[in-house]
Amino acid sequence: MSRVLARPVGGGVPRSATVLELLFDVVYVFALARLAGRIADDLTIVRHTLLSEAGQTLLFFVAMWVIWSINAVTTSIYDPRSPTIQIGLTATMFGTLVLAVSLPQAFGQRGVIFAVTYVLLQVLRPLHLALALRGGPGWRSPVRVVCWHTTSAVFWLTGAAEQDVARGILWTIAVGIEVLGMATAWAIPRFGSNRGSYNSMVFGHLAERYNQFFMIALAEVVLEAGAAISFPGLSTGRTTVLVAAFLTVVAYWRIYFYHRSSGRSGDPGGSGPTLRLTDRSNFSLLLIVGGVICSAVGFGQVVREPRYPIDWALVVVIFGGPALFLIGRAFLEKGVRPVRRSAALYLGLLALAAVAPITLLFAPVAAAVGVAVVLVGVALFDELHRQSGQAGNPTL
Repeated sequence: MSRVLARPVGGGVPRSATVLELLFDVVYVFALARLAGRIADDLTIVRHTLLSEAGQTLLFFVAMWVIWSINAVTTSIYDPRSPTIQIGLTATMFGTLVLAVSLPQAFGQRGVIFAVTYVLLQVLRPLHLALALRGGPGWRSPVRVVCWHTTSAVFWLTGAAEQDVARGILWTIAVGIEVLGMATAWAIPRFGSNRGSYNSMVFGHLAERYNQFFMIALAEVVLEAGAAISFPGLSTGRTTVLVAAFLTVVAYWRIYFYHRSSGRSGDPGGSGPTLRLTDRSNFSLLLIVGGVICSAVGFGQVVREPRYPIDWALVVVIFGGPALFLIGRAFLEKGVRPVRRSAALYLGLLALAAVAPITLLFAPVAAAVGVAVVLVGVALFDELHRQSGQAGNPTL
């Protein structure tokens, strides 16, 4: 590893993220807001086109997540204070801003801008790193990433020249290639994989980056609900939704940072699930953040459409978001063998499945309240299990 990029021996790099990494996340505040806006727009379209529109939004969300995740892993392996990494972060930050601006019309007139910008980011960033590492033992790692992104670039650029369904298929293949690359640690036949480079990863730094991204997503719940209520003002129904959104945010925070399956899981100090992180934990973060964004959109829509009957698609978003969050949080424990595992997450999933159909009979505010009650119940149950530590408590 190049001296310019290597972390100083003896813990010279702090666990906390650098200021530039925090600035990078500021761009994602805007990006997540644009994605939330797309989900909200999807709920207002004709139902026979809902699945295709939702698929487009999911595609963009995964693509933006791939960019953030690769950056988080990179700064957890190499020194984020090095000029090489800072140049890469700054360039990626600007490119991500362009992508976020292009999101609303990415399947329309801005498709070429989105695809070209995305390809340039994903190819030039590891190429820049490979050049910085040339002559050192670690140069193969970014080269493998370049190979995968060069392959996906063919589908991104070809899709940009197509329209509608053809573009969606080609771009889905492109994203699929990149997700497969991440899952296999960018493995290439006879050229190895990047799994070995993960041995030098500072997981404390990666956990800190996860926590920060999660908090950005959590802020979207407050922003969406608050913005939706601000213009018409408070009423009994809107106040109820605001309280439900606030309780949901607190429950999300508590479950994410304090959930524990054994004496070694979650940090009692509330610093997050550090001991659960592996090089594949980014897939858990995808589910967690996706679920929180769905909740943000759901609460905002309940404020805008408070009248009965509630739309089934809105019920799916409102209850599907917390379900994704609970599944993602549970995946952070995959591969770990705790002495005792709290049943709270799994009971929460069952409760969401039971309550969701019932809310179809009531006004939308009932769905918002139902989600808040279930998540608060999960947080309380989990806390009781964490504090008691008695064998008689429900465990899985």
